[in-house]
Amino acid sequence: MKLVIINYGAGNIKSLQFAFKRLGVEALLSNNPDVIRAADKVIFPGVGEASSAMNMLKISQLDKIIPDLKQPVLGICLGMQLLCNHTEEGDTNGLGIFNVNVKRFTANVKVPQIGWNTIKNLKSDVFRGINESEYMYLVHSYYAENCSEAIAITDYGLDYASALKHNNFYGVQFHPEKSSTAGEQLLKNFLEL
Repeated sequence: MKLVIINYGAGNIKSLQFAFKRLGVEALLSNNPDVIRAADKVIFPGVGEASSAMNMLKISQLDKIIPDLKQPVLGICLGMQLLCNHTEEGDTNGLGIFNVNVKRFTANVKVPQIGWNTIKNLKSDVFRGINESEYMYLVHSYYAENCSEAIAITDYGLDYASALKHNNFYGVQFHPEKSSTAGEQLLKNFLEL
């Protein structure tokens, strides 16, 4: 299997590579459009600030490549948020794969949300073997609104979409590579799609 992690300068890349290595898969880092298009599966990671990350995607023209990918694509954390229509972070337009906007948590909860929280209303093969109300590890100040494309919900002062799916695109707000056995199961399920 050819697994590519998109390398655009905003990523939790080393921990992802180690997670896939534990699953017996060597993940190739690349920002080369031909390499990304030829992959069996693509990971779109992200840690950082949305407008800077989107600028890096535009500089490398990956903003044109990613929406046209036909194989399974998994956006993680900021990667998932950049697949949405728009984020309040830096007033940034996303890639528009998921028809939902990303908002900042309000002052009635501690921001950022850091640590373990549960996921519920699981609705996809990527959650096979993962229990309802399983704990996943999250670090974020912005969230995707609950919507029809949500395949998991998390409660943090409000219910938000902690996972999304549209056609071949999947997104998770949590970090599966840091979420113990449940996170590893999700990565394994994604590889088996």
